[in-house]
Amino acid sequence: MENRQFNLWQPHPWHGLEIGPEPPRVVNAYIEITPFDLVKYEVDKRTGYLRVDRPHRTSSQPPALYGFIPRTLCGERFQRLSPRSLRGDSDPLDICVVSERPITKSEIVLLAKVVGGLQMIDDDEADDKIVAVLVNDYIWNWVEDVRTLPSVLIERLEHYFSTYKMVAGEEPKISIDNVYGHRHAWQVIEAAIADYRAAFEA
Repeated sequence: MENRQFNLWQPHPWHGLEIGPEPPRVVNAYIEITPFDLVKYEVDKRTGYLRVDRPHRTSSQPPALYGFIPRTLCGERFQRLSPRSLRGDSDPLDICVVSERPITKSEIVLLAKVVGGLQMIDDDEADDKIVAVLVNDYIWNWVEDVRTLPSVLIERLEHYFSTYKMVAGEEPKISIDNVYGHRHAWQVIEAAIADYRAAFEA
């Protein structure tokens, strides 16, 4: 009988999927939200199912695919790369993936080439957003660094993440301190991989 390598059940997207073929340069991204979503979805850490977190309060929509890198954790090592933060947010590392063709489905896995990131702090927690391009994308695959992407796209990412948790009558708790290139993004990913291994594989 043919030897078949597969799971009998769907793997947990955080713990059961591989990081990717060439981390930290090329990684897997599990997509929770598409640019067409007006609701914030988030993977339930216990079950792995996609859960409705909240409807977006404003008309802002994510300008890129949004999800996380499997087997990463925003812990102590990750936090050290964000000097103004007090701690990591204890979630998998977030990633935004640019694609020329519209991808309308979430709960998918894709290959992403890392080109940079946003150094974001949310209520004193380090909450960076890695920026990547879809591998083999006919328009964006040549991009190696975030500075080569159109500046308006980065502005849209910054605006989205600055406002996506906005609550009327409350002061914003989110700040974006820096937009960094691919080399620092690789360091951030390596730190998040090390945090994950220390927490779950030690």
